[in-house]
Amino acid sequence: MLFAFLLGSMPIAAAADCVPPERPFLPQSQDDMRAYADLIRSDFEAYIADVQDYFRCLDAERARAFVEAREVSDDYARFLNALE
Repeated sequence: MLFAFLLGSMPIAAAADCVPPERPFLPQSQDDMRAYADLIRSDFEAYIADVQDYFRCLDAERARAFVEAREVSDDYARFLNALE
């Protein structure tokens, strides 16, 4: 019961803050591609910039999670040693 209480009080994972960008739309018709070339180009360039930000966010969360996991492992070792 205590374990469930502790889990319930844990912060929500920061990875939830990493929002993937929306994939740009590419029309099927080459005529439409030509007609909306500037808009389509802009959408693709924005996606490329946004996906790089998304990858950086995921990398930062991964690094944070590794540090936290190491700290939790150390805490668990201290706990086990306290029981001896």
